[in-house]
Amino acid sequence: MRSEPRLALGAVALALLSALFFTSTYVLNRAAALDGGHWAWTASLRYVWTVPLMLPLMHGRWAPLWRAMRAHPGAWLLWSGVGFVLFYIALSYAAASGPAWLIAGTFQLTVVAGMLCAPLLYRDARRRIPRAALVCGLLAFGGVLLMQAAQAGGRLDREAWIALGCVAVSAFAYPLGNRGLLLHLERAGIELDATQRVFGLSLASLPLWLPVVAYAQVEAGAPPLRQVALAGGVALGAGIVATVLFFRATGLVRRDPVALAAAEAMQAAEILFATLISAAWLGEAWPRGIAALGAGVVVLAILLFSALVARREAPRD
Repeated sequence: MRSEPRLALGAVALALLSALFFTSTYVLNRAAALDGGHWAWTASLRYVWTVPLMLPLMHGRWAPLWRAMRAHPGAWLLWSGVGFVLFYIALSYAAASGPAWLIAGTFQLTVVAGMLCAPLLYRDARRRIPRAALVCGLLAFGGVLLMQAAQAGGRLDREAWIALGCVAVSAFAYPLGNRGLLLHLERAGIELDATQRVFGLSLASLPLWLPVVAYAQVEAGAPPLRQVALAGGVALGAGIVATVLFFRATGLVRRDPVALAAAEAMQAAEILFATLISAAWLGEAWPRGIAALGAGVVVLAILLFSALVARREAPRD
């Protein structure tokens, strides 16, 4: 099913904005790791923060969400476990094992991960991977790799390879969890907005975080206040603002494979935003040579995705 071009472009714009807020994850998580904060605290504290921070947003939204969660608790546990718990445990462990540039770059596998997961989830026309969208996604990921090539320097050590594997798992878990919940709600005939879905998944994930909290307490003791504060920053910027925007974008085009892939692929802009912000505000070098070429390729991929969803014919009644 095709979305109206204006709706599809709006979803792409929202996803692009979400990528800007998602960039806080890499910087703040790496800062916590460099301060000696345990990865298990970094992972669990984000969601411990997210639930109370979102409570003011749930005014008037709680009753339908509670009915949906009570009717199908297994689905909420499953998809929160995949899209939030597995996703963020892997990403946080990687932050403690590898450099930020490797983590940020590898996570951009998510630009094609959602499309590649489609045959596992859907039983209708959406199970087919849209070729044009896949080409654009691979182009975006190629641009990210070019941007990271200048950072790589020499060969990766054992810890960096472990980090790379963890981030790859995280990159698939995030869109899989989001798509899985959207599909469950669609089949159950339940309509929930992006804020309800994010809060519901965060709430459902809390029991799954208890073993992680216990492990962190045994291994590292109580978290330092700086790590708690950094986790709060990630929860606000990435866990709430970015995730609600991203869920809103993907929810708008959940029945359109191409537009959904385009919205997911906007996460490639995270590395672009991170590079530009670091150069403009922190005085780091502007991308040159291969890095500049990679940035140009990412921009080109975003423009191609936008053109792809804008130039298709609108659906007919």
